[in-house]
Amino acid sequence: MSREMWIRGPVGAGAEARVTRAGCRTALVVVPTMTAGTRLLDIVPLLESDHRVQLVFTVPHTTDQWPGVEEFVRAQHGLLMPWEQAVHHTFDLVLAASHRHLEQLRGPILLVGHGAGTMKSHLYSRKAETPVLPATGLDRELLTYRGRILPSVLALATEEERAALGSLCPEALPVATVVGDICLDRMIDGGRFREHYRQTLGLNPRRRLVTISSTWSTDSIFGRVPSLCRAVLEALPSSRYSVAAVLHPNVWTVHGRRQVTAWLSDCVEAGLRLIPPDRGWQATMIASDWVIGDHGSTTAYAAAIGCPVTLAAGPSDRLRPGSIADLVRENAPILEPGPLRFQEAEAIRRQERLSSVAGAAISSRPGRAAGILRSAMYRLVGLPEPDCPPSIPMLPAPLPIEV
Repeated sequence: MSREMWIRGPVGAGAEARVTRAGCRTALVVVPTMTAGTRLLDIVPLLESDHRVQLVFTVPHTTDQWPGVEEFVRAQHGLLMPWEQAVHHTFDLVLAASHRHLEQLRGPILLVGHGAGTMKSHLYSRKAETPVLPATGLDRELLTYRGRILPSVLALATEEERAALGSLCPEALPVATVVGDICLDRMIDGGRFREHYRQTLGLNPRRRLVTISSTWSTDSIFGRVPSLCRAVLEALPSSRYSVAAVLHPNVWTVHGRRQVTAWLSDCVEAGLRLIPPDRGWQATMIASDWVIGDHGSTTAYAAAIGCPVTLAAGPSDRLRPGSIADLVRENAPILEPGPLRFQEAEAIRRQERLSSVAGAAISSRPGRAAGILRSAMYRLVGLPEPDCPPSIPMLPAPLPIEV
């Protein structure tokens, strides 16, 4: 992209003649994938209302760019700066939820995980053609570049992750901070709006919501059992149950919104609440009475907030021992042929133990992530932190896709 295509925004040469709010610190929000973007949207409210700060978004342009990400950012109405322009500017703060392209950015980086836990649940990288070495989100090759530690603050979810970092990349320990999990904190806090979310989904107090939760890849529910939504719809009496589906953003990104909607159009016509990838999955989990899921983060979050969970798919031999997905697998029942009402009852029976295990595995700082993250952000951006406690907006209500 030529410089003629760069935006005339609040940073760069001549910015002082364009801005209305002068002297703002600039924070860059890096969105290489929709998954990273949705996590960063949990964090940016901690900073963006401050009149001393200007947020700018960018989507990396590379040869393996994920489609639809720019449209996702534009739908949030953030100021979108071309990647080629962003890498030429030095920012006061860089917010990232992915390891991708960090070495090209200028400014102190706050790096957070984009799912449940900073470490991966898969034993091996999904990108590897043959599994050789176990992969985590804390490996040296992800956190360093030419001997330089990339993040200025590495936000970890648990003390166990800090211990793992000491073995995998000990030179990053000085920048590591255990912050907990802001997504889980928001979902727990959002429990007080459960009835509002249920009303948005068209549920009366007597109707139970069963949600199918699928991650991406061929070993997910949607990869292995694409007919499950239809089967659950047919097995449960529509007078007492409603069914929703939450699919990982990568399902939508790789296959396209039109195609995914077409694949599930018969189910939507039969009453399935199909939740879009960019809005409402957290609220849907809060509204749910039973989740049928797999090894993905969404299923783990549902378990952690106390929703009964049954597993219908998963990479049985490829989960990292002790990972969040592995712990969920050990404590949740497996979906079997037979009446669903008995399996729902079994999930309810095992819910309390599962919730305790999943919650502890996801966060060592329950309820504290917003405060710890905000303090780190203000330290990096070089401004005094506001006196008032951090305020997090209500989670967006789910708006199911129509066909």
